[in-house]
Amino acid sequence: MLTLSEKECIALINKGKCFHAQVEDASFIIKIDEYSPVVCAAIHNGHQLRDELKKNCLLTDKARHYEESPYTADLISSFPIVLIANDSRFEYDLNRAKTLSTAFKTTKNKQVWQKPLTVKQRSVSHAKHQAFYNVVEALIAKLELLFKNTIIFDMHSYNYQHIDKASPTFNIGSSQIDMQRWGAIATKFEQQLNKIDLPNMDAYAATDEVFHGRGYLITHISAHFDNTLVLPIEVKKVFMDEKNGELFPLVLEELKAGIKHAISDTSAFFMRKYNKQKLAKSTDMLTSSLAPEIITVDKRLVALCKSVETLNFINPINIASERKKFFSAKSTGSPDFHYKQLNIDPYQFREQLYKLPVNEIMDADIQQMYRHTIDNLANKIDLLTSIGTDDFVYNSLRYYGEPNSQDIANAEFILRAPEIEGEFEESIHNADYAVEYYKEQASKWQLNCRIEKSSRLVAKAMVNNEKRLLLINKDALFTRSELQGYAFHELGIHMLTTINAKESQLKVFSIGLAGNTHTQEGIAIFSEYCSGNLTLARLKTLALRVIAVKYMLTHGDFSKTYQMLMTNYGVSSANAFTLTTRVYRGGGFTKDHLYLKGFRDILNFRKTESLENLLVGKTGLLDFPVIAEMIERGLITKPKSLFPLEVKLNKPMSILDYLVSSIK
Repeated sequence: MLTLSEKECIALINKGKCFHAQVEDASFIIKIDEYSPVVCAAIHNGHQLRDELKKNCLLTDKARHYEESPYTADLISSFPIVLIANDSRFEYDLNRAKTLSTAFKTTKNKQVWQKPLTVKQRSVSHAKHQAFYNVVEALIAKLELLFKNTIIFDMHSYNYQHIDKASPTFNIGSSQIDMQRWGAIATKFEQQLNKIDLPNMDAYAATDEVFHGRGYLITHISAHFDNTLVLPIEVKKVFMDEKNGELFPLVLEELKAGIKHAISDTSAFFMRKYNKQKLAKSTDMLTSSLAPEIITVDKRLVALCKSVETLNFINPINIASERKKFFSAKSTGSPDFHYKQLNIDPYQFREQLYKLPVNEIMDADIQQMYRHTIDNLANKIDLLTSIGTDDFVYNSLRYYGEPNSQDIANAEFILRAPEIEGEFEESIHNADYAVEYYKEQASKWQLNCRIEKSSRLVAKAMVNNEKRLLLINKDALFTRSELQGYAFHELGIHMLTTINAKESQLKVFSIGLAGNTHTQEGIAIFSEYCSGNLTLARLKTLALRVIAVKYMLTHGDFSKTYQMLMTNYGVSSANAFTLTTRVYRGGGFTKDHLYLKGFRDILNFRKTESLENLLVGKTGLLDFPVIAEMIERGLITKPKSLFPLEVKLNKPMSILDYLVSSIK
């Protein structure tokens, strides 16, 4: 952030330059990331007093804090143009006329100053007041020149515990608004604020219920500018303890995101109605370039997480020998799997993870996305450090969850389906054939990756994201449908998202967002379905994984699970061993129930949203809204699918289509 004089700020504004500066006396901050018709101001956010006034002030920090509007700067931090007051309203109040701005003598029957302020002290404060409004006038003049009509959101907060009746979470003050001209905007803003959900409380918006918007900021701007609307907004201090100043971070986080959407949606409506921009969207109200603080956090996060790839550590290194021992012992007992040693200090990892400066990310939704990712990684490191111990299954439940009653019902429904006539295929293609086939397919899709055989896989195929490598189980045999289906699954989705993530400016998509396993496996199975290579046999395998996970959690016995799969569901011994190994590796791995669940959720999700946006990397449905927003804002490039992610249903509906449509 620069340090500039009032005149230097005005000169940059007049030239249309973007900058982020604190004025020389540190009285306020102005941020202009892009020139937009939307300005957000937090003129009561400040708390500082210059030294000579501190000595003269009779109020404690807590008493001053009570009357100020702390954290209002956080509520508007997502926007390109922001004005933030750093000085306390007790020194001079920017929401009063200059001559009255230093008139604070008492508050709540408490005397403010030990000695009355001198003429010189007041004149210093008045000069700061004047400097702020000089910059504001230059800014609004520039914006009206560029856009004609401009809107300012004047953000405040209020104490409510002394109010005897229920009071609104958000109060719009309209007494100085020309409601005949601007009323539709005030109404729209109230509607958008009413959409905000806050944790453990009811929230609602109202107009003129507690405050009426009689402050000087709207008075001054309305007197000097004909085409600028000021919307004064008071937010109830539900995000903090108003008496002792204790912050409630989770509430503030939700408020930031909710207010961001309320302001951007209202501003887009303003642009469509008054600036004749019929195609204006909420994302047009936000910056279209990545802020430096986002890139900084992203780089540090990626540097920290280079080697945190779950399957690199969870796949047993002695699977071939243990399979041989298991069958030699007539399928009794449990294999003694060994695993690759973890090369990460978990305590240091967590410490560094939570030291990342995520708070410096100004955009509320992007900040939340990184918070979700960090929490997800903390759970992941717990999972990895407990491989081979009794704690592993607990950590797996935390990270991947477990199948619920609906998941079990879906699995049982699929497993009861009779075989489809003519679907049976022999496994005729070996690993060598598969490697050559996938190399040819990767070349056709222009995927820059490697394809090799491996002796350490439980699955038939797996993508190593770190190395852009598709591994093929050296002992695997494939049917024609499997061979083609895995091409769409492993190359068409997993490898594509690996490459897209590596080529993105933001590398967080390589690490994996929260819920990425559920989402990515769901899209991968969906791609098999779209390509016409999803078979009932494959669907039943997904269902058996759900059953195996549930049985593992209930019984915790490798041999019993293996026998149950053969006895109850007619699974071959080889497939039963593979299914059982998948869910017992590490000490109890619950990931496998997510394939069917993810497929179901993607089937539903694609009815309303574009799946292509999820291909930017290892994404999750939780953060889909911010991913879509970032693509629309041009912060990340919109990815393209290698093939249509669409299902062409047969007429009449096939048995497989009926089964898929029946998954609840």
